[in-house]
Amino acid sequence: MATIQFKPKQSVKRLLAVLPDRARAVLVSRYGLGKSTTKMTLDAIGKTYGITRERVRQIENYAINNIRKAEAYKSETAAFKELENLIHSLGGIVVEEDFLNTVSKDAATQNAVNFLLVLGETFKKRKEDDDFKHRWHVNEELAAQVEGSLHKLYASLSDQDLLPESEMVNTFLTHLESVSEKYKNQEVVRRWLGLSKRVGKNAIGEWGVSHSPNIKTKGMRDYAFLVIRKHGSPIHFREVANQINKVFKKKAHVATTHNELIKDPRFVLVGRGLYALAEWGYMSGVVKDVIRKILDKNGPLTREEIVDKVMKERYVKENTIVVNLQNHKFFKKDKDNKYSNA
Repeated sequence: MATIQFKPKQSVKRLLAVLPDRARAVLVSRYGLGKSTTKMTLDAIGKTYGITRERVRQIENYAINNIRKAEAYKSETAAFKELENLIHSLGGIVVEEDFLNTVSKDAATQNAVNFLLVLGETFKKRKEDDDFKHRWHVNEELAAQVEGSLHKLYASLSDQDLLPESEMVNTFLTHLESVSEKYKNQEVVRRWLGLSKRVGKNAIGEWGVSHSPNIKTKGMRDYAFLVIRKHGSPIHFREVANQINKVFKKKAHVATTHNELIKDPRFVLVGRGLYALAEWGYMSGVVKDVIRKILDKNGPLTREEIVDKVMKERYVKENTIVVNLQNHKFFKKDKDNKYSNA
């Protein structure tokens, strides 16, 4: 958490003191600056005073402009400068929620800081849209460069991409050529990634496009995919359920987990209860199906050659493969003791 030397609530109290009672009351309600930290809407404030929401907006604008013209505003120059320097140190453009949490965990203090950002003419707010979260900046050119680079980053990713944070940061850096070198450190770049609503991080710390099931996990199948991917090799469905409980804090019943793995083509059963990811290149189907696919691809093979190739696809005993080869309905052996599909 970043420390600030001035007391935001005291600064706000001094600034509000220059206003007439109703104008001050409107700002207190609008920005949650009183005993209640709840921010009221224009409509709700209008109903309180029996006036329209547009009239409330006019009073709000009048009050802010009056504060900016007052001597009290000039007296708080050091406070505004401290907030400006803090935003610079955090990358020049910051997510509103993250910035307020960085300054304080206290809601009243956060509301006071937010009000100071609204008042300070140095600070510019960009409202939340389809691409970005609410954010504040102190440098228009930098903000445009960062947001443009985030657009390029998103465009370069497919729905299947899932990158470790270090790789995501390095990928993003390739799109930040025009940004000043003083900002190009891991901490700032990670904070900039957090501006985007198009890219995101999952529970195991990997990055991708936010609408992908790899990031926006919705159920057991998505949790299982991430667990197996993180494991990096075939894993028993019981352990998959255990890891879902541990990593995602979701209650995963063993039987339910197994059923979900069976239904999803992203997973391949490669042994007794062992599942791998189809993207790793494992063939789908039971041992018989794997043998048939191998023979289709390679032509007639000896028993030893078949066993060797199947063992790369399935965690099964050699005898299981040999028994399947004896099924004359599917396989035949020629005079050279090579097997082919019947």
